[in-house]
Amino acid sequence: MTSPIQGTEPPEKTPETRPNAPVLYRMPRLDTGNPGEKRQEIAQYFLNTFDTYTHLFSCLVDDDGFYQKPIPLRHPLIFYLGHTATFFINKLVLAKLLRERVDPHMESIFAIGVDEMSWDDLNDDHYEWPGVPQVMDYRARVRAIVLELIETLPLEMPINWESPWWPLIMGMEHERIHLETSSVLIRQQDLARVRSHPDWRPCPQTGEAPANSLISVPAGTVRIGKAYSDAYYGWDNEYGEHQAEVEKFKASKYLVSNQEFLSFVEAEGYRQDRYWSNEGRSWRDFAGAKHPTFWRWHNGWHLRLMTEEVPMPWDWPAEVNYHEAKAFCEWKGEQTGQPVRMPTEDEWYRLCSEAGVQEVGPSPANANLHLDHGASSCPVTYYRHGDWFDVVGNVWQWTETPIYPFDNFRVHPLYDDFTAPTFDGQHNLIKGGSWISCGNEARLSARYAFRRHFFQHAGFRYITSDTEAVEPNAYYESNKLLAEYAEFHFGDSSFGVENFSKALADLALDAMRGRTSHKALDLGCACGRSSFELARQFDVVEGIDFSANFINLGVEMANRGSVRYSLTEEGDLVSYHTRSLKSLGLDTYADRVSFHQGDACNLKPTFTGYDLVLAANLIDRLYRPRRFLDNIHERINDGGLLIIASPYTWLEEHTPKEEWIGGFKKDGENYTTLDGLRDHLSGHFRLTGEPRKVPFVIRETRHKHQHTLSEVTVWERLPR
Repeated sequence: MTSPIQGTEPPEKTPETRPNAPVLYRMPRLDTGNPGEKRQEIAQYFLNTFDTYTHLFSCLVDDDGFYQKPIPLRHPLIFYLGHTATFFINKLVLAKLLRERVDPHMESIFAIGVDEMSWDDLNDDHYEWPGVPQVMDYRARVRAIVLELIETLPLEMPINWESPWWPLIMGMEHERIHLETSSVLIRQQDLARVRSHPDWRPCPQTGEAPANSLISVPAGTVRIGKAYSDAYYGWDNEYGEHQAEVEKFKASKYLVSNQEFLSFVEAEGYRQDRYWSNEGRSWRDFAGAKHPTFWRWHNGWHLRLMTEEVPMPWDWPAEVNYHEAKAFCEWKGEQTGQPVRMPTEDEWYRLCSEAGVQEVGPSPANANLHLDHGASSCPVTYYRHGDWFDVVGNVWQWTETPIYPFDNFRVHPLYDDFTAPTFDGQHNLIKGGSWISCGNEARLSARYAFRRHFFQHAGFRYITSDTEAVEPNAYYESNKLLAEYAEFHFGDSSFGVENFSKALADLALDAMRGRTSHKALDLGCACGRSSFELARQFDVVEGIDFSANFINLGVEMANRGSVRYSLTEEGDLVSYHTRSLKSLGLDTYADRVSFHQGDACNLKPTFTGYDLVLAANLIDRLYRPRRFLDNIHERINDGGLLIIASPYTWLEEHTPKEEWIGGFKKDGENYTTLDGLRDHLSGHFRLTGEPRKVPFVIRETRHKHQHTLSEVTVWERLPR
């Protein structure tokens, strides 16, 4: 291993560590420091990271271990040996810090791993992998290239997202992630293909497992999310803002130990369908699971570690996937009569706060983290945090929370698929880190998520709470049309053109001065921005649209207070956006708004009694606009207003030509839509003021926008 640089000391050795064991340096601060010293510190951090990862593969007996898949759903280990090095080159080329590739073939075949998207998604692709010596040689060349860059690249502090140094730090933290995930794959490898290694010895201590108990965590406020100016490197999902009020709950004093989990196994919990979700039961049946995956039976229970099997250490944490942990909680709840589940991410942060957990410092961690204390789990009674043990460290802890983006989330352009593909409600967060978690993984802000059937060095603690775990809004609307409309309604202005939905609502509210403003109808409301804007003045606003998909976005905004969507930048490249009512100053009006699916040409009779009807960009998309115009007076109170906005884009694909209100010759003369509106509405309305043009812009891609003018007319309902 490399030696420490001047002024930067590695963690001290502890009695549990071996003389030659890997020592993992702590993350460098990126916001302050002398550039020369910071350059040296980053070089040392890189060497420590890169060489420790290479050294991990010394746990394989021979080259055959590199090519035999540990599990069918992952690549063989030769891929992961090459992958982290090619990641450096691919990102540095993308960042234009390298002009030439090192080995285009390797940088292609080692670029993208298998995302275990389903437990039965077997990958049978055939690869012609290079030999181990070739990959080791490639790693050596990459090591030298990165070191040269660190020595020569101009450095200005701070190092942030825009800094040319960011992809270098990104590569180091990426390699530290794979230090952990590759250790899991080595643990899953055939035992004959691995060997014990003096530098990777497990914890030798074990004893009697403790009886678990529940300890109260008081209610409190959680505020999480990193500022983009944070001092330490982070992945995209850590940035932004999130605040939540967490109700009181009770958390188990210890992680669930192997001994405690054995009770579930012996109660035939794996056979009882009632404890398993549909997804969990499908995985269990497919896998034939009858006990945790790392348990072995040899005339008694044993535990598979990274490089060996040992008699079961009953006081170590049980390592399971989410489905197994959830089934245990269901069983535990049945046994105790209490509402048992895993904590949410917010509840885990409340527990951290109550337990007084601090970030790992330069001294050996008061937690089984960072390889500070051995290459395995340890007894659940070793590391106390307040009234609890192992609030961080030992094994990752499954939560009930699928990963979701914080407000003001954005992706980094050099790694836009790190998190966004997991915003699908099917990747649950794990918190706290394991014995090998280091760098970013070991920080409290870390947010890593895996499929619920996935195995990591992960276990769980349980809580009891009268509050249900609410699934956050993780979904990004990716339908191109819906996303464009979401941006049209709730997004930024473009080219100095005011948001159209807000402009129309402002125009309507101005026209309503001195009039009764109790109930409004936003007809053809689409995603609902105008509905929320009208609610600033109206007591009741009903939004109606023919499209259920548009309505669903409005409902989501009303219920959750925010919507998320992706926009096309160019080709297959997208950007991710979160818009909230709070940021628009409309959050206090949401309870005045309701949304309904309906046909403007055939509305239900209950939709009546309005002081205002706003029909924005609607009439030229109706299949029977004449019927709409001839009947709308029945739904508007005397003295109320009908406001029609339209670009008058008449197309037969939307409206039969005989139904067009204007835009054709009549009696040999031009007959405009305004002429038609007068003819259809004059019996029950009078036109107030002159028509006006209101511009709007619809974004298609970053480089393509539609600029259109909509003509707005205001009609007053005459007395009956």
